[in-house]
Amino acid sequence: MGQLLSFVPEVPVFIIDDDPSVREALALLLKIEGYAAQCFGDGASFFEAVQSVSPGCVILDLHLPGETGFDILRKLSAQRFAAPILVISGAADVATAVDAMKHGALDFLEKPFSSDIIVERVRAAVKVWREALGGEIDGLANFPGRDLLTCREREVLSQVARGVSNKEAGRGLGISPRTVEVHRARIMGKLGAKNTADLIRIVLSESSARRRLSAS
Repeated sequence: MGQLLSFVPEVPVFIIDDDPSVREALALLLKIEGYAAQCFGDGASFFEAVQSVSPGCVILDLHLPGETGFDILRKLSAQRFAAPILVISGAADVATAVDAMKHGALDFLEKPFSSDIIVERVRAAVKVWREALGGEIDGLANFPGRDLLTCREREVLSQVARGVSNKEAGRGLGISPRTVEVHRARIMGKLGAKNTADLIRIVLSESSARRRLSAS
């Protein structure tokens, strides 16, 4: 568990809120806590960003210009988005909270909330993401494309999926960051991934589909 917690500061946390003061306050708070916070004022900029970066947690306001928070939740659910989503709203009631959870939100917070509460919820969400992602990678005995990967490539894939840097992955595996980068490129090529975020989506969506079939 200690090793797992040591990775937390590397996790990107995406904040989607149309209020600049809320975005800036949350970003500052999370950066102090060691997270790589990124802010977005609308759904369009958020969806553009997740093409290249896979966050470990998303903080989503329901009231946004253009696409609403619920619109974004529906899209993410359809895409089998891996990261936990914390929904925040200044106009909340039980029905809204229930609806948000039905559409895939992990948790619901009513504004205003304390710094301690949001940090606690982000930590819990990231922990859920880490454990789920670690289980997916570690248990991928039948992962589509697995046979195309060498043992070392599978080890690198496990590190990539956990969000560690090339330097950290290299240190853990006893290889150079440049070698990690080469393995990462080969993995993406073999599995047809356009970028790291796409790679993680491929891994998680295929594994999740298999679990659903086995449970049915």
